[in-house]
Amino acid sequence: MSLVATRLAAIKPSPTLAVSARAARLKSEGRDIIGLGAGEPDFDTPRFIKDAAIDAMNKGLTKYTPAGGTASLKKAIIAKFKRDNRLDYTERQILVSCGGKQTSFNLCLALLNPGDEVIIPAPYWVSYPDMAMVADATPVYVPAGIEQGFKITAAQLEKAITPKSRLVFINSPSNPSAAVYTLEELQALGAVLRKHPRIVIASDDMYEHILLDGSKFVNILNACPDLYDRTVVENGVSKAYSMTGWRIGYCGGPKELIEAMENIQSHSTSNPTSISQYAAEAALNGDQGCIAPMVAAFKERGTFVAGALNAIPGVKCLQPAGSFYVFPDCRTAIARLASSGKLQAPTDAALCDYLMEQEQAVAAVPGSAFGMEGYLRISFATSMENLKKAVERMTRAMG
Repeated sequence: MSLVATRLAAIKPSPTLAVSARAARLKSEGRDIIGLGAGEPDFDTPRFIKDAAIDAMNKGLTKYTPAGGTASLKKAIIAKFKRDNRLDYTERQILVSCGGKQTSFNLCLALLNPGDEVIIPAPYWVSYPDMAMVADATPVYVPAGIEQGFKITAAQLEKAITPKSRLVFINSPSNPSAAVYTLEELQALGAVLRKHPRIVIASDDMYEHILLDGSKFVNILNACPDLYDRTVVENGVSKAYSMTGWRIGYCGGPKELIEAMENIQSHSTSNPTSISQYAAEAALNGDQGCIAPMVAAFKERGTFVAGALNAIPGVKCLQPAGSFYVFPDCRTAIARLASSGKLQAPTDAALCDYLMEQEQAVAAVPGSAFGMEGYLRISFATSMENLKKAVERMTRAMG
């Protein structure tokens, strides 16, 4: 008899963390590997944010906090939503969690019932489907490949909706595709959702500040303010302030749903880490100029990586509009390498294994982990020196 709950039968370990762990293990064994799997900025957390954490420790602010976050951090989040997104929330509409991942997990557990369906545009962030399945709901995938810029259309969304549809995730800028929805595209999606009042919208804005194409950030509520009463806006400090390890995410949404999410959180993590909350408060209230140098570096790197990958035979890569990833279409290259016997199978997983097995190796994540077979997710949140070496290695292996 299995010791594991049946609900976990379809749940997989995080592929991105698995790739990073494998690369780290091989490095520790002396292998020369450049890791392009990690979804975290390579910059240090800004000094003023670290100083706020040190100050909090020195003041003895190391105890339990309210389950949903400190009042002062919630105030900073409310001000951020007003300042950056023109959204108004009260303290009871805000929840602070241990990273954006817990925010989405809380939402799924608080909202979904067995038999509900969750609409997930593909390529998707790896954890959305598993979170839905843990909540006994069914993921419904809406594919959007490179041919349509990795963005679903209103017609596709309409076709995916059934009487069981309960939640839809919208992630822009996107992990893994780097796609960014325009105001007009979000208005079109909102026009569809407006006809289906049972559906709750999760707007995952984690990469809000990392825009590389000169566009201005907008989310579904900027496009369709009337959807406010059934939209949860998710964000965090991990990406914009290079604070991945601090584990602070937050959201704003309908009071009833936020309270239910807080109840769940009170029984899982009790509260977000106290010291991290004071650091996050400093990040949101402090000088936002610390973001611009990181974004400028990501823009330069993204332009380089996309151009270099496009020079590899059988690879097609769009210029990233946001985030710090590219999502190249490698289907033609995979077919060629498989037919020549270099790959064990004509799959993106086999291509990743092949790249990892080289004497001078590269670690990337297969697109199938994000619901899109034949692609790779490559993070350019590493130095330009590493990126140049990585592309040279990929060109040599795939040329």
